[in-house]
Amino acid sequence: MAEKRRQFAVIESEQMSHLTVFHDVARALTQALEEDEILHIIMEKMAGHFTPENWFLLLVDEQAQQLYYHSAANENSENLKVERLSMKGSLAGYVALTGTPLFVPDTALDSTEWGVFARAHPELNIHSIACIPITSGGKTLGVIQLLNSKLDLMSEYSQSFIRMLCDYAAIAIQNAKSVKLIHELTITDDCTSLFNARHLYTMLDEQVAGPATNSSHQFSLLFVDLDHFKEVNDVHGHLVGSRLLAEVGSLMKRVLGPDNACFRYGGDEFVALLPNLGKKAAIDVTMQLWEQLRDARFLSGAGLNLSLAGSFGVATFPEDGTTVQAIIRAAETQMYAAKTTRDNVSVAGFGLVAGGNLGIQAPAGRSATMAGADLAAMRRAISA
Repeated sequence: MAEKRRQFAVIESEQMSHLTVFHDVARALTQALEEDEILHIIMEKMAGHFTPENWFLLLVDEQAQQLYYHSAANENSENLKVERLSMKGSLAGYVALTGTPLFVPDTALDSTEWGVFARAHPELNIHSIACIPITSGGKTLGVIQLLNSKLDLMSEYSQSFIRMLCDYAAIAIQNAKSVKLIHELTITDDCTSLFNARHLYTMLDEQVAGPATNSSHQFSLLFVDLDHFKEVNDVHGHLVGSRLLAEVGSLMKRVLGPDNACFRYGGDEFVALLPNLGKKAAIDVTMQLWEQLRDARFLSGAGLNLSLAGSFGVATFPEDGTTVQAIIRAAETQMYAAKTTRDNVSVAGFGLVAGGNLGIQAPAGRSATMAGADLAAMRRAISA
Protein backbone atom coordinates (compact mmCIF):
# COMPACT_ATOMS: atom_id res chain seq x y z
CA MET A 1 0.00 0.00 0.00
CA ALA A 2 2.81 2.40 0.89
CA GLU A 3 4.53 1.59 -2.41
CA LYS A 4 1.35 2.41 -4.35
CA ARG A 5 0.97 5.69 -2.48
CA ARG A 6 4.55 6.60 -3.44
CA GLN A 7 3.81 5.73 -7.11
CA PHE A 8 0.68 7.89 -7.10
CA ALA A 9 2.63 10.71 -5.47
CA VAL A 10 5.27 10.55 -8.22
CA ILE A 11 2.61 10.52 -10.95
CA GLU A 12 0.68 13.39 -9.37
CA SER A 13 3.88 15.39 -9.00
CA GLU A 14 4.78 14.80 -12.66
CA GLN A 15 1.26 15.66 -13.83
CA MET A 16 1.27 18.85 -11.77
CA SER A 17 4.60 19.80 -13.31
CA HIS A 18 3.21 19.19 -16.78
CA LEU A 19 0.06 21.19 -16.00
CA THR A 20 2.31 24.08 -15.00
CA VAL A 21 4.04 23.85 -18.37
CA PHE A 22 0.72 23.85 -20.23
CA HIS A 23 -0.43 26.83 -18.19
CA ASP A 24 2.73 28.80 -19.00
CA VAL A 25 2.49 28.03 -22.72
CA ALA A 26 -1.25 28.80 -22.88
CA ARG A 27 -0.65 32.11 -21.14
CA ALA A 28 2.06 32.94 -23.69
CA LEU A 29 -0.37 32.21 -26.54
CA THR A 30 -2.94 34.66 -25.16
CA GLN A 31 -0.42 37.46 -24.86
CA ALA A 32 0.80 39.70 -27.66
CA LEU A 33 3.92 37.65 -28.29
CA GLU A 34 5.60 37.02 -31.63
CA GLU A 35 5.65 33.52 -33.11
CA ASP A 36 9.39 33.20 -32.42
CA GLU A 37 8.90 34.04 -28.77
CA ILE A 38 6.10 31.51 -28.27
CA LEU A 39 7.99 28.73 -30.05
CA HIS A 40 11.04 29.52 -27.97
CA ILE A 41 8.98 29.14 -24.78
CA ILE A 42 7.56 25.81 -25.99
CA MET A 43 10.98 24.42 -26.87
CA GLU A 44 12.45 25.71 -23.63
CA LYS A 45 9.74 23.92 -21.61
CA MET A 46 10.09 20.73 -23.65
CA ALA A 47 13.88 20.71 -23.32
CA GLY A 48 13.56 21.39 -19.59
CA HIS A 49 11.42 18.27 -19.07
CA PHE A 50 13.01 15.85 -21.51
CA THR A 51 16.61 17.17 -21.18
CA PRO A 52 17.78 16.14 -24.65
CA GLU A 53 21.42 16.65 -25.54
CA ASN A 54 20.32 18.28 -28.81
CA TRP A 55 16.97 19.50 -30.09
CA PHE A 56 15.81 21.03 -33.34
CA LEU A 57 12.68 22.83 -34.48
CA LEU A 58 12.21 22.71 -38.25
CA LEU A 59 9.42 24.37 -40.22
CA VAL A 60 8.00 23.38 -43.60
CA ASP A 61 8.52 25.52 -46.68
CA GLU A 62 5.51 24.32 -48.70
CA GLN A 63 6.52 25.98 -51.94
CA ALA A 64 10.04 24.52 -51.98
CA GLN A 65 8.97 21.27 -50.30
CA GLN A 66 11.85 21.62 -47.87
CA LEU A 67 12.43 21.91 -44.14
CA TYR A 68 14.41 24.79 -42.65
CA TYR A 69 15.76 25.21 -39.13
CA HIS A 70 13.78 27.69 -37.07
CA SER A 71 15.80 27.12 -33.90
CA ALA A 72 18.13 24.55 -32.39
CA ALA A 73 20.13 23.66 -29.31
CA ASN A 74 23.23 22.31 -30.97
CA GLU A 75 26.89 23.29 -31.23
CA ASN A 76 26.33 24.03 -34.94
CA SER A 77 23.04 25.92 -34.43
CA GLU A 78 24.31 29.08 -36.16
CA ASN A 79 25.36 27.17 -39.28
CA LEU A 80 22.05 25.31 -39.36
CA LYS A 81 20.12 28.56 -39.92
CA VAL A 82 21.13 28.59 -43.59
CA GLU A 83 20.69 24.85 -44.16
CA ARG A 84 17.66 23.22 -45.78
CA LEU A 85 16.57 19.60 -45.69
CA SER A 86 14.84 17.73 -48.46
CA MET A 87 11.49 16.24 -47.50
CA LYS A 88 12.85 12.92 -48.78
CA GLY A 89 15.78 11.03 -47.37
CA SER A 90 15.94 12.65 -43.93
CA LEU A 91 14.41 11.60 -40.63
CA ALA A 92 12.65 14.96 -40.14
CA GLY A 93 11.49 14.88 -43.76
CA TYR A 94 10.02 11.38 -43.31
CA VAL A 95 8.06 12.55 -40.26
CA ALA A 96 6.91 15.70 -42.06
CA LEU A 97 5.71 13.76 -45.12
CA THR A 98 3.96 10.98 -43.23
CA GLY A 99 2.74 13.04 -40.28
CA THR A 100 3.70 10.09 -38.09
CA PRO A 101 5.67 10.56 -34.85
CA LEU A 102 8.88 8.56 -34.62
CA PHE A 103 10.23 7.34 -31.27
CA VAL A 104 13.46 5.35 -31.02
CA PRO A 105 14.27 4.91 -27.31
CA ASP A 106 17.51 3.01 -27.94
CA THR A 107 19.21 3.14 -31.35
CA ALA A 108 21.50 0.27 -30.37
CA LEU A 109 18.49 -2.06 -30.26
CA ASP A 110 16.45 -0.54 -33.09
CA SER A 111 16.12 -2.48 -36.35
CA THR A 112 14.66 0.34 -38.47
CA GLU A 113 16.69 2.39 -40.92
CA TRP A 114 17.09 5.11 -38.30
CA GLY A 115 18.69 2.76 -35.80
CA VAL A 116 20.90 1.39 -38.58
CA PHE A 117 21.87 4.95 -39.55
CA ALA A 118 22.75 5.88 -35.95
CA ARG A 119 24.95 2.79 -35.56
CA ALA A 120 26.63 3.46 -38.92
CA HIS A 121 27.55 6.97 -37.76
CA PRO A 122 28.91 6.67 -34.22
CA GLU A 123 30.50 10.09 -34.57
CA LEU A 124 26.99 11.61 -34.35
CA ASN A 125 26.54 10.05 -30.91
CA ILE A 126 22.79 9.35 -31.37
CA HIS A 127 21.40 7.05 -28.67
CA SER A 128 17.70 7.93 -28.76
CA ILE A 129 15.42 9.83 -31.12
CA ALA A 130 12.06 11.52 -30.78
CA CYS A 131 10.74 13.21 -33.90
CA ILE A 132 7.21 14.64 -33.75
CA PRO A 133 5.23 16.45 -36.46
CA ILE A 134 3.55 19.77 -35.75
CA THR A 135 0.23 19.46 -37.55
CA SER A 136 -2.92 21.50 -38.04
CA GLY A 137 -5.91 20.74 -40.23
CA GLY A 138 -4.24 17.66 -41.66
CA LYS A 139 -1.16 19.63 -42.78
CA THR A 140 2.33 19.33 -41.34
CA LEU A 141 3.67 22.75 -40.35
CA GLY A 142 6.95 21.62 -38.86
CA VAL A 143 8.85 18.98 -36.92
CA ILE A 144 10.36 18.85 -33.43
CA GLN A 145 13.32 16.55 -33.03
CA LEU A 146 14.89 15.54 -29.70
CA LEU A 147 18.11 13.54 -29.55
CA ASN A 148 19.37 11.59 -26.54
CA SER A 149 16.58 12.46 -24.15
CA LYS A 150 16.95 11.07 -20.65
CA LEU A 151 13.29 10.10 -20.30
CA ASP A 152 11.57 6.97 -21.49
CA LEU A 153 10.33 8.18 -24.87
CA MET A 154 8.15 5.12 -25.37
CA SER A 155 5.98 5.73 -22.34
CA GLU A 156 2.45 6.64 -23.34
CA TYR A 157 2.40 9.55 -20.91
CA SER A 158 5.63 11.08 -22.25
CA GLN A 159 4.45 10.80 -25.85
CA SER A 160 1.10 12.43 -25.00
CA PHE A 161 2.93 15.27 -23.29
CA ILE A 162 5.13 15.89 -26.34
CA ARG A 163 2.13 15.79 -28.69
CA MET A 164 0.25 18.34 -26.59
CA LEU A 165 3.20 20.71 -26.72
CA CYS A 166 3.32 20.21 -30.50
CA ASP A 167 -0.38 21.17 -30.63
CA TYR A 168 0.49 24.41 -28.86
CA ALA A 169 3.29 24.99 -31.36
CA ALA A 170 0.80 24.45 -34.22
CA ILE A 171 -1.51 27.08 -32.74
CA ALA A 172 1.38 29.56 -32.53
CA ILE A 173 2.43 28.94 -36.13
CA GLN A 174 -1.12 29.17 -37.47
CA ASN A 175 -1.75 32.38 -35.52
CA ALA A 176 1.41 33.88 -36.96
CA LYS A 177 0.38 32.87 -40.49
CA SER A 178 -3.04 34.45 -39.99
CA VAL A 179 -1.52 37.70 -38.75
CA LYS A 180 0.91 37.71 -41.67
CA LEU A 181 -1.91 37.07 -44.16
CA ILE A 182 -4.02 39.89 -42.70
CA HIS A 183 -1.04 42.23 -42.88
CA GLU A 184 -0.34 41.25 -46.50
CA LEU A 185 -3.98 41.83 -47.43
CA THR A 186 -3.88 45.35 -45.96
CA ILE A 187 -0.80 46.35 -47.99
CA THR A 188 -1.48 44.47 -51.24
CA ASP A 189 -3.43 45.50 -54.32
CA ASP A 190 -5.99 42.81 -55.21
CA CYS A 191 -5.67 43.17 -58.97
CA THR A 192 -1.88 43.13 -59.43
CA SER A 193 -0.59 41.62 -56.15
CA LEU A 194 1.77 44.59 -55.93
CA PHE A 195 1.90 46.77 -52.84
CA ASN A 196 -0.87 49.38 -52.64
CA ALA A 197 -0.62 53.17 -52.35
CA ARG A 198 -1.12 53.07 -48.58
CA HIS A 199 2.01 50.96 -48.16
CA LEU A 200 3.92 53.27 -50.52
CA TYR A 201 3.46 56.15 -48.09
CA THR A 202 4.57 53.94 -45.18
CA MET A 203 7.76 52.93 -46.99
CA LEU A 204 8.43 56.50 -48.14
CA ASP A 205 8.16 57.72 -44.56
CA GLU A 206 10.84 55.19 -43.62
CA GLN A 207 13.04 56.14 -46.57
CA VAL A 208 12.81 59.87 -45.94
CA ALA A 209 13.64 59.35 -42.26
CA GLY A 210 16.60 57.28 -43.45
CA PRO A 211 19.47 55.92 -41.36
CA ALA A 212 20.34 58.46 -38.67
CA THR A 213 24.06 57.76 -39.19
CA ASN A 214 24.05 58.16 -42.99
CA SER A 215 23.97 61.76 -44.17
CA SER A 216 24.40 60.68 -47.81
CA HIS A 217 21.25 58.53 -47.83
CA GLN A 218 19.40 58.65 -51.14
CA PHE A 219 16.69 56.85 -53.06
CA SER A 220 14.76 57.36 -56.28
CA LEU A 221 11.08 57.22 -57.11
CA LEU A 222 9.68 56.09 -60.45
CA PHE A 223 6.14 56.84 -61.64
CA VAL A 224 4.66 54.97 -64.62
CA ASP A 225 1.42 55.72 -66.43
CA LEU A 226 0.34 53.29 -69.16
CA ASP A 227 -0.34 55.02 -72.47
CA HIS A 228 -3.77 54.58 -74.08
CA PHE A 229 -4.86 52.04 -71.46
CA LYS A 230 -8.47 53.27 -71.65
CA GLU A 231 -8.62 51.97 -75.20
CA VAL A 232 -7.90 48.43 -73.94
CA ASN A 233 -10.85 48.64 -71.55
CA ASP A 234 -13.09 50.11 -74.25
CA VAL A 235 -12.22 47.46 -76.85
CA HIS A 236 -11.68 44.33 -74.74
CA GLY A 237 -13.55 45.05 -71.51
CA HIS A 238 -12.52 45.68 -67.92
CA LEU A 239 -11.79 42.02 -67.14
CA VAL A 240 -9.12 41.95 -69.83
CA GLY A 241 -7.90 45.32 -68.59
CA SER A 242 -7.47 43.94 -65.09
CA ARG A 243 -5.55 40.94 -66.36
CA LEU A 244 -3.35 43.28 -68.37
CA LEU A 245 -2.58 45.34 -65.26
CA ALA A 246 -1.61 42.14 -63.43
CA GLU A 247 0.82 41.18 -66.21
CA VAL A 248 2.36 44.65 -66.16
CA GLY A 249 2.82 44.31 -62.40
CA SER A 250 4.57 40.96 -62.91
CA LEU A 251 6.84 42.52 -65.53
CA MET A 252 7.80 45.33 -63.18
CA LYS A 253 8.67 42.94 -60.36
CA ARG A 254 10.68 40.73 -62.71
CA VAL A 255 12.66 43.57 -64.29
CA LEU A 256 13.25 45.64 -61.14
CA GLY A 257 14.06 42.67 -58.91
CA PRO A 258 13.53 42.02 -55.20
CA ASP A 259 15.61 44.97 -54.00
CA ASN A 260 13.09 47.46 -55.39
CA ALA A 261 9.46 47.71 -54.29
CA CYS A 262 6.62 47.99 -56.83
CA PHE A 263 3.20 49.54 -56.18
CA ARG A 264 -0.07 50.04 -57.98
CA TYR A 265 -0.77 53.69 -57.30
CA GLY A 266 -4.25 53.74 -58.78
CA GLY A 267 -5.96 53.07 -62.12
CA ASP A 268 -3.20 52.39 -64.64
CA GLU A 269 -0.50 54.20 -62.65
CA PHE A 270 2.37 52.29 -61.08
CA VAL A 271 5.20 53.36 -58.79
CA ALA A 272 8.58 51.83 -58.03
CA LEU A 273 10.65 52.73 -54.98
CA LEU A 274 14.37 52.33 -55.71
CA PRO A 275 16.21 52.33 -52.35
CA ASN A 276 19.82 53.54 -52.29
CA LEU A 277 19.77 54.39 -56.00
CA GLY A 278 20.99 57.82 -57.06
CA LYS A 279 19.93 59.45 -60.29
CA LYS A 280 22.38 57.69 -62.60
CA ALA A 281 21.52 54.21 -61.33
CA ALA A 282 17.79 55.04 -61.31
CA ILE A 283 17.94 56.13 -64.95
CA ASP A 284 19.67 52.88 -65.93
CA VAL A 285 16.98 50.83 -64.18
CA THR A 286 14.17 52.96 -65.60
CA MET A 287 15.46 52.64 -69.17
CA GLN A 288 15.56 48.85 -68.79
CA LEU A 289 11.93 48.83 -67.66
CA TRP A 290 10.90 51.27 -70.42
CA GLU A 291 12.48 49.05 -73.08
CA GLN A 292 11.10 45.81 -71.62
CA LEU A 293 7.59 47.26 -71.50
CA ARG A 294 7.80 48.33 -75.14
CA ASP A 295 9.16 44.93 -76.27
CA ALA A 296 6.75 42.76 -74.27
CA ARG A 297 3.53 41.27 -75.61
CA PHE A 298 0.72 40.87 -73.11
CA LEU A 299 -2.16 38.41 -72.73
CA SER A 300 -0.63 36.04 -75.25
CA GLY A 301 -2.33 33.17 -73.43
CA ALA A 302 -5.67 34.70 -74.38
CA GLY A 303 -4.56 35.12 -77.99
CA LEU A 304 -4.40 38.93 -77.84
CA ASN A 305 -0.64 39.69 -77.94
CA LEU A 306 -1.18 43.31 -76.89
CA SER A 307 1.68 45.81 -77.00
CA LEU A 308 2.04 48.63 -74.49
CA ALA A 309 4.06 51.73 -73.81
CA GLY A 310 4.20 54.03 -70.83
CA SER A 311 5.10 57.50 -69.64
CA PHE A 312 7.83 57.38 -66.99
CA GLY A 313 8.83 60.02 -64.44
CA VAL A 314 11.91 59.83 -62.18
CA ALA A 315 12.93 61.91 -59.17
CA THR A 316 15.65 61.42 -56.57
CA PHE A 317 15.78 62.15 -52.85
CA PRO A 318 17.03 64.51 -51.49
CA GLU A 319 18.00 66.59 -54.53
CA ASP A 320 14.49 66.69 -56.03
CA GLY A 321 12.53 66.72 -52.77
CA THR A 322 13.23 66.31 -49.08
CA THR A 323 9.75 65.27 -47.90
CA VAL A 324 7.36 62.49 -48.89
CA GLN A 325 4.99 64.94 -50.53
CA ALA A 326 7.79 66.73 -52.34
CA ILE A 327 9.43 63.64 -53.80
CA ILE A 328 6.06 62.25 -54.95
CA ARG A 329 5.19 65.58 -56.53
CA ALA A 330 8.57 65.71 -58.31
CA ALA A 331 8.27 62.19 -59.78
CA GLU A 332 4.61 62.67 -60.71
CA THR A 333 5.39 65.99 -62.41
CA GLN A 334 8.01 64.25 -64.55
CA MET A 335 5.54 61.53 -65.46
CA TYR A 336 3.05 64.13 -66.70
CA ALA A 337 5.85 65.80 -68.65
CA ALA A 338 6.53 62.47 -70.38
CA LYS A 339 2.83 62.16 -71.21
CA THR A 340 3.03 65.24 -73.43
CA THR A 341 4.68 62.97 -76.01
CA ARG A 342 3.85 59.55 -74.47
CA ASP A 343 6.14 56.51 -74.62
CA ASN A 344 8.86 58.54 -72.97
CA VAL A 345 10.96 58.98 -69.85
CA SER A 346 11.36 62.28 -68.05
CA VAL A 347 13.92 62.80 -65.28
CA ALA A 348 13.83 65.61 -62.75
CA GLY A 349 16.55 68.08 -63.68
CA PHE A 350 17.03 66.65 -67.16
CA GLY A 351 13.62 66.49 -68.81
CA LEU A 352 12.81 64.02 -71.59
CA VAL A 353 15.50 61.39 -72.11
CA ALA A 354 13.88 58.80 -74.39
CA GLY A 355 11.31 58.47 -77.14
CA GLY A 356 13.19 58.40 -80.43
CA ASN A 357 14.84 61.68 -81.47
CA LEU A 358 13.70 63.76 -78.54
CA GLY A 359 16.43 65.94 -77.15
CA ILE A 360 17.78 65.78 -73.63
CA GLN A 361 17.36 69.06 -71.83
CA ALA A 362 20.33 70.15 -69.76
CA PRO A 363 19.51 70.71 -66.10
CA ALA A 364 19.32 74.20 -64.68
CA GLY A 365 22.74 75.60 -63.97
CA ARG A 366 24.53 73.35 -66.49
CA SER A 367 25.91 74.59 -69.78
CA ALA A 368 26.50 71.12 -71.21
CA THR A 369 24.92 70.56 -74.64
CA MET A 370 23.47 67.11 -75.16
CA ALA A 371 21.92 66.58 -78.56
CA GLY A 372 19.64 63.66 -79.36
CA ALA A 373 18.85 60.70 -77.10
CA ASP A 374 22.46 60.33 -76.01
CA LEU A 375 22.05 58.61 -72.66
CA ALA A 376 25.79 58.10 -72.29
CA ALA A 377 26.28 61.86 -72.44
CA MET A 378 23.57 62.38 -69.87
CA ARG A 379 25.15 59.82 -67.52
CA ARG A 380 28.48 61.58 -67.84
CA ALA A 381 26.75 64.87 -67.05
CA ILE A 382 25.19 63.37 -63.93
CA SER A 383 28.54 62.03 -62.77
CA ALA A 384 30.30 65.34 -63.36
